[in-house]
Amino acid sequence: MTKATEKIALDIHSLPDIEKMYLVEVILADLDKPDPEIDRIWAEEARNRWAAHKAGRIPAVSYSDVMGKYRRI
Repeated sequence: MTKATEKIALDIHSLPDIEKMYLVEVILADLDKPDPEIDRIWAEEARNRWAAHKAGRIPAVSYSDVMGKYRRI
């Protein structure tokens, strides 16, 4: 980690929570940019999963089964 990053991290500790939340939003917005390579990889994965499902290589799971699993946690 750079000295500048370490200083920023230390400075953040003295900020009020509302200002920390603002910084989190700014950082997340900066990171949340489309990445064509990631989009391409996910599109390929989705096509492969759909093809495998249609060919009967992977089973479908009902919405209620999935939701039921997570409601128990």
